[in-house]
Amino acid sequence: MTLKTGWAITMAAAFATLSSNTVAQHEGHGAMADSAAAASVVAKYHEALAAGDSAAALALLSDDAVILETGGVETRAEYRSHHLPADIGFAKAIRSQHSAIHVRVRGDVAWSTSTSTTQGETNRRAVNSMGAELMVLVRTSGGWKISAIHWSSRQRRAG
Repeated sequence: MTLKTGWAITMAAAFATLSSNTVAQHEGHGAMADSAAAASVVAKYHEALAAGDSAAALALLSDDAVILETGGVETRAEYRSHHLPADIGFAKAIRSQHSAIHVRVRGDVAWSTSTSTTQGETNRRAVNSMGAELMVLVRTSGGWKISAIHWSSRQRRAG
């Protein structure tokens, strides 16, 4: 697994403790409820990764979800068979410090953004990175589902 793959996966522990006050401000009551619900889906996704529950993580993705990481694009099925196991392993091995989740809602589409700092060691490899995450969610009859994930990271500079 690369740094780009793993940094964001460790977000589960921090997202589990985030409350609705981390969602976008300056929106109407209905939008705030939608923002909180979308943020909750993002948090549950990260919680599932940290718990090693691939079925729960996949259940939060739409059938046509795409995952962008390490310079590539994977479908939900490709992610399930390629990066998901490594992302779970990384999430269980290293913790990160995270910014608040910011959510914006426009009708039946929402997007969340957040950043993190990850530092530790996994597989005898030092990790010291900063990352960013963008998730696009869509409203379905069963609630919000993650339709796209984009993770990026970079090494932190010494000093």
